[in-house]
Amino acid sequence: MSLWLAPMAVAKATTNLENLAKSLAKIRGEVETLQTELDLEKEKHASRITSLSSQLADLSVEERRQKTAIEKLEHTLAKLSEASLQAEQSGEQLKPVLLKVLASYKQYVLNGFPFKIDDRIQAIENIEDNVENQLVDPNKAVNQAWALIEDEIRLSKENGLYQQTISLDGEKVLADVAKLGTVFLFFQTRDNRAGMARQSEADGWKFETTSATGDIERIAKLFDALKKQIRQGYFELPNPLRK
Repeated sequence: MSLWLAPMAVAKATTNLENLAKSLAKIRGEVETLQTELDLEKEKHASRITSLSSQLADLSVEERRQKTAIEKLEHTLAKLSEASLQAEQSGEQLKPVLLKVLASYKQYVLNGFPFKIDDRIQAIENIEDNVENQLVDPNKAVNQAWALIEDEIRLSKENGLYQQTISLDGEKVLADVAKLGTVFLFFQTRDNRAGMARQSEADGWKFETTSATGDIERIAKLFDALKKQIRQGYFELPNPLRK
């Protein structure tokens, strides 16, 4: 049997094959592009997981530090209670013990979380002055010190918005601060600067501004949430624990 194809039919078949080949090439290119994008997303995801794992480790370390600090404060309370019971009949015997505890407590505040340090130190010094100048009975002063240390423990568990003077770029600046326990402290100033308190082994706590648009927006969202009394939930924030 003989088969004869008209030239037009051959041309059409050829065109169809060429179009099919082009379509396959286009699809192949799109697949390769999608594969490349998928590989990039996998790398980004892996990188983010690594970053989050690192931050989680940082937070775990900081949580242990805070737990140790709270345990020390609770130990201080126990010492005060014991000293008070042992010296109930003698205020003079209680006085040196109380002053020693207050001195230790003051050092803890000075070297610790930079939240309203001046106010907290002033409260301690008021008790010290009253005890040293015999303006208050030592047993009553123990109760006052007890209340201060209980406030300190509560401070580690509360989130909120406050105002305080901070040292920023060598000057004292009144700022709005968002305190998250005694781990994170973010700030905003009246001249639209934003940043966080960061701790280092060499310099202790220091307030630093951030110029990253994303970080500024994240801090603004945190302030907005706290203003609306939203104190729990998921927040994406700059990590001051990163070195």
